[in-house]
Amino acid sequence: MKALTVEEVKTHFSDILFQVKNGEKVKILYGKSKKPIAMIIPLEEDIPRNIGILDGIASYKEEGDGKISLEEFLGL
Repeated sequence: MKALTVEEVKTHFSDILFQVKNGEKVKILYGKSKKPIAMIIPLEEDIPRNIGILDGIASYKEEGDGKISLEEFLGL
């Protein structure tokens, strides 16, 4: 795993994305102490997204702009 400073990431971002695309993980270091703060990792394709403890029990369908009234939210 590579470890790069924020400056190095800014300078070589396209190259880093190419490496991540090919399976490499990159740790990002920050500040004078070069403390690890983040990591860029390859995205796994087709990751199933569940809704936590209600997975398989409840369903979710997004409609409209996502805005609801207080009455709708409270089920009144």
